[in-house]
Amino acid sequence: MGLQVQHTTIPEVMVLRPDVSVDERGAFQESFNASAFASATGVSAHFVQDNHTHSVRNVLRGLHYQVRQPQGKLVRVVSGEIFDAAVDLRRGSPTFGAWVGMVLTAESRDQLWIPEGFAHGYLVLSDTADVIYKTTDYWYRAGERTIAWNDPDLGIAWPPISGEAVMSERDRKAGPFRMAEVFS
Repeated sequence: MGLQVQHTTIPEVMVLRPDVSVDERGAFQESFNASAFASATGVSAHFVQDNHTHSVRNVLRGLHYQVRQPQGKLVRVVSGEIFDAAVDLRRGSPTFGAWVGMVLTAESRDQLWIPEGFAHGYLVLSDTADVIYKTTDYWYRAGERTIAWNDPDLGIAWPPISGEAVMSERDRKAGPFRMAEVFS
């Protein structure tokens, strides 16, 4: 599996572009190969869980993270389009409090690697979207935390939402970044 890596403005968050073979039958790609991932990124991640969400336009999920059992995430869109955002919550990091965001689409096949120590969220831009993400640790309810997606201190430049964002109660009640439990 050939894998191109593009570092974002937060170097540990990376865009991964897999090789895709296209012919008259359609297309083929390896969606994940542990050896190629480690070689291309320099990250030795052990994935333990895959999650699959199906959402409609204007669904906003996040910003989510776990303070115990933090999760690295490898995110990809298998149908539709999303704007994906990651926020650095590692207090000692030179990019603490900074965010990166990008559009991920099924057509581009790009994937986003978000390491442990980051909050993550996304906004669905298409009529529907299916997102699959691998995690490096299991979901742990007691350790989950949420930061308000529109926190002014973070200033994430979300794409415009036509209408109102569709969110869970948890996301609606999320607290501000300045009160967030972060990583040492």
